[in-house]
Amino acid sequence: MLADLVRLLDLETLEVNLFRGQNPQNNWLPIRTRVFGGQVLAQALVAAQRTVENDAAHSMHAYFLLAGDPRIPIIYEVERVRDGRSFSTRRVVAIQHGRPIFIMSVSFHREEGGYEHQLPAPQNVPPPETLPDVRDLPADVLAALPERVRAYWTRPRPVELRPVRLRPYDGTTGGEPRQFVWFRAPEPLPDDAALHRAVLAYTSDMTLLETALVAHGSSVLSDTVQAASLDHALWLHRPFRVDEWLLYAQDSPSAAGARGLARGLIFDRQGRLVASVAQEGLIRRVDESA
Repeated sequence: MLADLVRLLDLETLEVNLFRGQNPQNNWLPIRTRVFGGQVLAQALVAAQRTVENDAAHSMHAYFLLAGDPRIPIIYEVERVRDGRSFSTRRVVAIQHGRPIFIMSVSFHREEGGYEHQLPAPQNVPPPETLPDVRDLPADVLAALPERVRAYWTRPRPVELRPVRLRPYDGTTGGEPRQFVWFRAPEPLPDDAALHRAVLAYTSDMTLLETALVAHGSSVLSDTVQAASLDHALWLHRPFRVDEWLLYAQDSPSAAGARGLARGLIFDRQGRLVASVAQEGLIRRVDESA
């Protein structure tokens, strides 16, 4: 599975500033009628990185415009907005059926020293080795999960996820809109910082919007919720390896008007803050009787 993701991120160059990305043959999402948003994020980042030589991506801001069609490739067009001495900027448009489905701005920065601080890593979070792979849960626990939830968590995926709690399906209803998820690529990756950034971008779209529904005892996998990512922002602060365990500490400061805002801080095992994420998503109630 990880090898499949690496192949997905190796875009085909069609022309200067023009790239083509494929979709996976076996989509691990329970909803197979659209492309996973994290895939588009990661492929767009790869396209932008292909047009910059020496600088590293440090921030990206994206909008999901239309659901991606998994049956056809995605074309990524990169605009070289600016090349400066310290910063470079790229704009990426993902296109299918002749229409933009996604747009993203990416900023690159040449490495330099400066002031440094960070918020501390969360305390008292169980280490990933003490948490079970969800696929290894007892059969009776898995059988008690709703079918879509069980399919989501037990289907093979290219990145290993270990949630501290499998809410709201562990008997908990409501509670503080906060959750913790450990993740990593399950096999070693090459020493390619650009690839590690792309895989982190891919993973940053997993489980985040779910945090906005924790307080309501619901889930993006519920039949009574229509959920979709609307925008996504990612800041990369420090070097990291995504084939080593990273802690995704998530919270949701607000939900209103059928939209939820979720934030995430990503820490390595040494407690260094390596990335920050923010996302607003659609969390619309669906009337079961309609």
